[in-house]
Amino acid sequence: MFLKVLIHSICFAVKFDCCIVCSYSELFKNFFHLDFEDAIPSNRAMLLQIYVAMKAMPWYTLLPTVSEYMIENGWTKCFSSISEVGWFAYITYLAMYLVIVEFGIYWMHRELHDIKPLYKHLHATHHIYNKQNTLSPFAGLAFHPLDGILQAVPHVVALFLVPIHFRSHIALLFIEGVWTANIHDCIHANLWPIMGAGYHTIHHTTYKHNYGHYTIWMDWMLGTLRDPEDDSRQKAQKVQ
Repeated sequence: MFLKVLIHSICFAVKFDCCIVCSYSELFKNFFHLDFEDAIPSNRAMLLQIYVAMKAMPWYTLLPTVSEYMIENGWTKCFSSISEVGWFAYITYLAMYLVIVEFGIYWMHRELHDIKPLYKHLHATHHIYNKQNTLSPFAGLAFHPLDGILQAVPHVVALFLVPIHFRSHIALLFIEGVWTANIHDCIHANLWPIMGAGYHTIHHTTYKHNYGHYTIWMDWMLGTLRDPEDDSRQKAQKVQ
């Protein structure tokens, strides 16, 4: 069973990565070319990111494989049907789960910066993409394998702390891949309080701001938030 789940997870990961490659096509690049020429990464940079991501992809599948094994053996608080708890409890548990994940990923990400050996040997692999014109959706999965696994650990820890619908948990793991690709495309949608690409681009250029995941709340509470709108205004003032 474990081997079967592992094989399925690897196949899923490869298919997902191929979908990302297709989505960031030349047509997409050309659409933004006129207004964002300086922000478009080179083909060489994107190919390197794809290489790093694909090399790490089989390792990324280990954590969801282990978590699904634990779920199927009844070691976690997962439940299989919403009817077991009702919609109100489901929504409450889902909100609690997301809060735990938000908290956990913020601190995991921040410690990967603050603990120097972790940064040097793990997270620095991802932060070689430290300028806007080196970032692309492919950079979102271009991590050292252990780094990528560590940043997903809060999803698994949450399974033991709060009841969560199994399919919702799997869906949220899938959304992780979509989200991390999205926040590396340098296209700031400015949807408060979402921690979008504008915030994350700042993170890649300053290294000490915007560690958060889906929202800005953790950075706001802990003083590490840097708003892209304020950042743009400051740059404009310096130019003047």
